[in-house]
Amino acid sequence: MTPLEGIRNKVSSDTRVLYARGCDWAQPSTSSKEVDEAVSTANSADAVIMVLGLSPELEGEEMEVKVEGFRGGDRLTLDLPQVQEKLLQAIHATGKPVVLVLLSGSAVAVNWADQHVGAIVAAWYPGEEAGTAIAEVLFGDYNPAGRLPVTFYESVDQLPPFEDYRMAGRTYRYFQGAPLYPFGHGLSYTTFKYGKLRLKTSRIKPNEEMQVSVDVTNAGQMAGEEVVQLYLRRLKSSVPVPLRSLQGFRRIWLAPGETEQVDFTLTPRQFSIIDSNGKRVVAPGKIRVEVSGKPPGFTGTADATTTQVVSSQFEVFGAVTPVQ
Repeated sequence: MTPLEGIRNKVSSDTRVLYARGCDWAQPSTSSKEVDEAVSTANSADAVIMVLGLSPELEGEEMEVKVEGFRGGDRLTLDLPQVQEKLLQAIHATGKPVVLVLLSGSAVAVNWADQHVGAIVAAWYPGEEAGTAIAEVLFGDYNPAGRLPVTFYESVDQLPPFEDYRMAGRTYRYFQGAPLYPFGHGLSYTTFKYGKLRLKTSRIKPNEEMQVSVDVTNAGQMAGEEVVQLYLRRLKSSVPVPLRSLQGFRRIWLAPGETEQVDFTLTPRQFSIIDSNGKRVVAPGKIRVEVSGKPPGFTGTADATTTQVVSSQFEVFGAVTPVQ
């Protein structure tokens, strides 16, 4: 089921669905006739849904790919292929509302789209009923609740050289810049409000567990799911530690106005560190707990507005204790 078929099946019989191919995935030899046809089609429509992105024919392992920006299945840039970028800008110039459906098997730096189109649906490489699923999200039959499993960087310039095997500057745990979209990011058609974060106690011993709970409310007008994420951050450490670390998540469904208490139990291993001798231990110190439907600490576009962040902290006291 292609996106076009899914959309045509979803709309009413009174709705006309126009279609134009526009361009190839990445070949810059796309004729101006195809682009002109796409622009003309957009001008005849009330709104435009553009399906862009990558293809398994471009990205993969040990592949022969003779296209600019790709080599042997590897990507040389995070950008959308230039031919697609130019098509997107030409369609946007018509003044019609544009929604981008992004297909890919990896992160794509859609910086221009982020600033100019009305919405972006990350559909990845979907399955047999892809068109049905995409149409249900686009037309509001399903309230999207997905969260990104990887960081979307603005460009490769934000990353260390590939030959540098250290984790510094990589992934949501160690990246200190401003990504396009961080790991754990995702929007909803409703809004979720978080109550005060409650911890079992403010001080624990190294071998004790910590109970965490928070009330989550659907404050909008549409039923939907929220992915409640729990991150930990050690405030001071004598050894390198992550800036933030996901240590739990719960996916809950809430009707409008409904509230649910979400509980987490943190084990000593979850707030442990690797000491200078390479051993995993629980060390004394203060630990920040942040619970939200998004990764904490990001601003701008990366800061999802349909959810909140609540936080508290506890202290581990006593001697440094090894953990398994």
